[in-house]
Amino acid sequence: MALLPVAEALTRILDGVEPAAAETVPLMQAAGRVLAADVAAKHNQPPFTASAMDGYAVRGGDVAVLPATLEIIGEAAAGRPWAGTLGAGEAVRIFTGAILPEGADGIVIQENTDRVGARVVVRDGTPEAVHIRAEAMDFKAGAVLLRAGRIMTPRAIMLAAAMGHATLPVRAKPRVAILATGDELIPPGSTLRRGEIVSSNPFAVAALVAAAGGEPIDLGIVRDTRADLDRKITEAGDADILVTIGGASVGDHDLVAPALQARGLSLDFWKIAMRPGKPMLFGRRGRQRVLGLPGNPVSCLVCGRVFLVPLVKRLLGSDVEAESHERAVLAHPLDANGPRTHYMRATLARSSDGPLFTTALPSQDSSLIGQLALADCLIVRQAGAPAAAAGEAVSILRLDF
Repeated sequence: MALLPVAEALTRILDGVEPAAAETVPLMQAAGRVLAADVAAKHNQPPFTASAMDGYAVRGGDVAVLPATLEIIGEAAAGRPWAGTLGAGEAVRIFTGAILPEGADGIVIQENTDRVGARVVVRDGTPEAVHIRAEAMDFKAGAVLLRAGRIMTPRAIMLAAAMGHATLPVRAKPRVAILATGDELIPPGSTLRRGEIVSSNPFAVAALVAAAGGEPIDLGIVRDTRADLDRKITEAGDADILVTIGGASVGDHDLVAPALQARGLSLDFWKIAMRPGKPMLFGRRGRQRVLGLPGNPVSCLVCGRVFLVPLVKRLLGSDVEAESHERAVLAHPLDANGPRTHYMRATLARSSDGPLFTTALPSQDSSLIGQLALADCLIVRQAGAPAAAAGEAVSILRLDF
């Protein structure tokens, strides 16, 4: 099977993916979730015309000439409106957030007044519009302010609450089962014996899934036997996505593809023209998408960022095609690229005058986890790209998204 270009591989992975079902969650549980439908305001905001300052509600004509002495006939506070209508020569003591009394058309701030018993002397200043918050000056009832596909950030949560919503319709989190394979793997915290390595990939993949809005499901480590693989693949039957890590190549001990095919996998492809990450498997088991990521740590994470993250986001209803690579300026020259798309680990720095610079890390060996942890992004070098000079703009894909 020939190496498949990255763009075509991603198109195949996303082909026919429909957004996950909607569910309703309490507003307190909606942070980070993706709206499944447009959300409209249930009322005006503010719901009434209110004072923006502490002071006195007055009629503009009564304070056109200063100083002016007015009779205080009542008090209005937030949540305790004054019932009545303001007449000529009268004022109502008012506090921030209180409803503007009927008949009043201005607020005199308290710093410009002197109170004398039941009267107030307005000695300075005039009522200003900024001291009044008009009804619906923020938004009107029925206004659609949150659109389907919006990620519920703290700002969006605040807006939804102000709009009067105690619950929200959101996309169900895509369930992603994660299965590491290999006789050599042991969990973090275990004592290493000769020939063993710590399993780190599942934790990175789970973090990618969670950051993209999915629900990671840890299936643990499976040994290189068909019986163990069959059992774990069966356990993953209800997941939207099954991610296997390792064993997706063509060696004598690479059993993942045969085991998956025996459990209903329709294999689409298993080699991609990318570096790192060539031996990546993709197929379908009914409605379930299956990604077989490489066991090499850097290859695993890069493939997860390039393919798994868009798949999770598509299940959440996001328009992943609209997510284009950013651009940054090379801080140093790069050699011409080979026949595969190269995702180079790199750092980012913004200069004092604005441009975003990127620097490829000195070693691009795909086993170096320490180097990967230093990277902010991946410089994306297309297959056959010519040498690039320092100062030239290149495409980057951020690792933190």
